[in-house]
Amino acid sequence: MRNPSKRGREIRAFIIQNIPDHPRDVVNVASKRFGISRQAVIRYVRELLAGGYITAEGKTRQREYSLRMLHDRKFTVPLTGLEEDQLWRNEVAPVLTNLPRNVLDIWHYGFTEMVNNAIDHSGGRSLRVVIEMNALLTKVLVIDDGIGIFRKIKEECHLEDERHAVLELAKGKLTTDPDRHTGEGIFFTSRMLDRFAILSGDVHFSHEFGEDEDWILETDRPDTGTAVFMYLANDSKQTDNEVFERFASDEEDYGFRKTVVPVRLARHGVEKLVSRSQAKRLLTRVDRFSTVIFDFKDVESIGRAFADEIFRVFDRNNPGILLITSNTVPEVDKIIKLARENGVDGAVAIRANQEGKKQ
Repeated sequence: MRNPSKRGREIRAFIIQNIPDHPRDVVNVASKRFGISRQAVIRYVRELLAGGYITAEGKTRQREYSLRMLHDRKFTVPLTGLEEDQLWRNEVAPVLTNLPRNVLDIWHYGFTEMVNNAIDHSGGRSLRVVIEMNALLTKVLVIDDGIGIFRKIKEECHLEDERHAVLELAKGKLTTDPDRHTGEGIFFTSRMLDRFAILSGDVHFSHEFGEDEDWILETDRPDTGTAVFMYLANDSKQTDNEVFERFASDEEDYGFRKTVVPVRLARHGVEKLVSRSQAKRLLTRVDRFSTVIFDFKDVESIGRAFADEIFRVFDRNNPGILLITSNTVPEVDKIIKLARENGVDGAVAIRANQEGKKQ
């Protein structure tokens, strides 16, 4: 039989985790999950109410529960002369002090990286920080009034479109100031958190925990500056070292050697991926990695020239880089195979040979 105190912690945690989706029937949900009476669940609910973790409105079975805001801290500081480690130590860490060590380490890394980016790259005058914490998760916003991250990357890297800046961010190792930055901060921060998003100009970039790919959306709010949204469960089991190691090529290599490239981000609007110029856009800076995973999710077809540029030309010129594909449909697999084995000319020869055999 399990330790009653452990079971009690599990029940309380379950109630907290399920209140957002079951504000009115969380008692019934917990009762069924643990095989205990409603009265027993209500005792745990009363403990959470008394502890200030949740709130309730209404009476008896019509009662609606919600998570109580434990911390709601907002402040604005000038960017001139700002040091991210002092801001963390004096203003942020005291708010997050009761979090587990691994969670606190992730927040330390992510917050200081994002603030440092604003200090060094935004060209803005002020930084707005918002910290909101309930019993389930913590949300941190870092907002500057500068040029905007996607516009900055577009201009410094001579890109055609601000949306292409998202593709470069997704690869990692992107920085507009290589003398002072490795370009790893945004990439690793986005992988450590449960949810990470950037809103800048009319582009919205988002990454969800457990997903290899990033998402890009267009908004109708061409705001100035950059807003970074970060979310992490207070009981997250992930560690920062796990994320660093996940993108090392092997157990002995703790450098940032592996990247996942979401191929669909190379498209502009509804265009198809057919040209060598599109492939070259996708291949920008991937020679900085030893393993490159091309994620073809949501890509139903590709052109022969596109595939040839990546899987024959680039592969032949970069023998030390391992190119891997994932989430490919059969049609895409076929084109990639032709490119790897024969190139565009070889594919034509294969078709000619096949037609000859039919005759």
